[in-house]
Amino acid sequence: MKKYLLFICLALVAFFFSSCEEKGDIVSANPIAQAAIRFADSVNWPYNADYQRIPYPNGDVNGGGVCTDVVVRVLREVGIDLQKEIHEDMRLHFNEYPQLWGLQAPDKNIDHRRVPNLMTWFSRKGYDVGVSDRLTDYQPGDIICWRLSGGLTHTGIHVGDGAVFHNIGPKAKLEKDFLFDYTIIGHYRIKNS
Repeated sequence: MKKYLLFICLALVAFFFSSCEEKGDIVSANPIAQAAIRFADSVNWPYNADYQRIPYPNGDVNGGGVCTDVVVRVLREVGIDLQKEIHEDMRLHFNEYPQLWGLQAPDKNIDHRRVPNLMTWFSRKGYDVGVSDRLTDYQPGDIICWRLSGGLTHTGIHVGDGAVFHNIGPKAKLEKDFLFDYTIIGHYRIKNS
């Protein structure tokens, strides 16, 4: 009887994983990846790059958002408010951040919505794990930044097997095999997540 039950359990586990593989589902224990997958299954965030005045802290834009808004929302699910974290760090270390927008001081409405600022904050926190061209170096829950054509920057969350949750337009989505579609310029892993 024990052998029969063991056989049934092993068969169910094998079926589950083969079913996931057939569907291309991604299974991950990382809470950031789990939050990204939950959002990917349930949201319809259209691409919207408009500047908006938003509450602080925990403010969010109305009507979708951009690639950084995806990362901000997912990290809030694991207790990290990038709006607050980046704004506070920029208040103390403004000159350490890219000076690309002609600002004289931090702006809590937009600073966390800019990829170069996210990259700076992740690096300052010690989350940079280095860029690689090997898929095995990227774990579920890693935050990736790319250089797109025309010098634009982009970010998203790797959920496993090269799949990324991001918003590159027309709306936020989970996209399989996206990881190496563009040049990776930043690779970050938040410890204890």
